[in-house]
Amino acid sequence: MNRQAQAAMMFLVGAALLHAGATDLYLRYVKAGLRPLLLAAGVVLIVSALATAWYEWRRSRRRTASTATSTATSTATSTASGHSHPEPRISWLLVLPLLALILIAPPALGSYSALRAGTALQQPYGYTKLPAGDPIPLALVDYAGRAVYDHGRSLDGHSVRISGFVAVDTAGTPYLVRMALNCCAADAQPVKVALTGEIPPVLQPDAWLQVTGTYTARRTRDPVNGGPIPFLQVTEAKPIPTPADPYDETWNN
Repeated sequence: MNRQAQAAMMFLVGAALLHAGATDLYLRYVKAGLRPLLLAAGVVLIVSALATAWYEWRRSRRRTASTATSTATSTATSTASGHSHPEPRISWLLVLPLLALILIAPPALGSYSALRAGTALQQPYGYTKLPAGDPIPLALVDYAGRAVYDHGRSLDGHSVRISGFVAVDTAGTPYLVRMALNCCAADAQPVKVALTGEIPPVLQPDAWLQVTGTYTARRTRDPVNGGPIPFLQVTEAKPIPTPADPYDETWNN
């Protein structure tokens, strides 16, 4: 692939990064905090592509001027050109993944991935003060951490409201799940909360639910890695749309 083609590829990659970073598409690949770096990378690639194209244009003009003033140079250039080998056109197929990135938004990881990976729940360094009101809106990871490692002490006497997507294991146990990111979707790991109580009679895997309930000391072990999974005593559950950011990164905070 010659320099002009390389410049075109860099420009397309940069444009794809800017497109993803300027919309919610980037949330399907990386965590929200990396948006500035993604946009910066897109700008750098586009500037580099334009600089490469300009350099090649200047070099081509100098070469044309030189061959016009020297017959010998022109002959040598023609000879060299006659023995050159054109770049294979199949290399332009590299453009297809870029078009896919721009035109097709991949689905977020769901129940299939969650049930094949062990829970990634980690003990938090501390617990923030719960907001006033009832039920208390909590991140699913926050509820799981308080339920397992604080033994529900901070949740005593409160009802909570969490959201996530549904996963049902082979034993029929329903879970509410959020996929937590370290960096990007490639390293996403699930945090699971098992549901008991007033559970909807029909649960569709990957459907998003907002669940209200209370702490229960009941726990189970993840069959994949043996990690602790707390239960939530459900009092109300309702479907919600898939959020703009389907991944949960609060576990790293």
